[in-house]
Amino acid sequence: MSDLLSLASLFTSSFLSATLLPGSSEAVLVALLVAGAGPTWLLVLIATMGNSLGGLTNVILGRFFPQRAQSRWQGKATAWLTRFGPAALLLSWLPLIGDLLCLLAGWLRLAWGPVIFFLCLGKAIRYIVVAAATVQGMAWWQ
Repeated sequence: MSDLLSLASLFTSSFLSATLLPGSSEAVLVALLVAGAGPTWLLVLIATMGNSLGGLTNVILGRFFPQRAQSRWQGKATAWLTRFGPAALLLSWLPLIGDLLCLLAGWLRLAWGPVIFFLCLGKAIRYIVVAAATVQGMAWWQ
């Protein structure tokens, strides 16, 4: 597989993994690392960019949901995200919960700067940990 196609498949998988659509970005990242498809930093950067853009897509979608009269669920979500603020998006990499956090951040109209920072940071940390574990495992295995 060409390097460009490998990077495109990693980006696509990472983007889809950040939405409710299925995508196994960690598996693709590990496979490309094992295959030596590119430098580790580049693969982590591509995966982070795709996943972050997918998460931001969820934030944008959340902004389209109308804000209705205060409900019990809205009160709990608002209190929780108000307490932790955009820093809660450090957990945006978690399956399903992360998607919900991104949707809520958009729905609550949190400020863009901190949302982008914490969302990207959380997703980058995840891919750095996966890549480091893979590279370390490959070194141990040899």
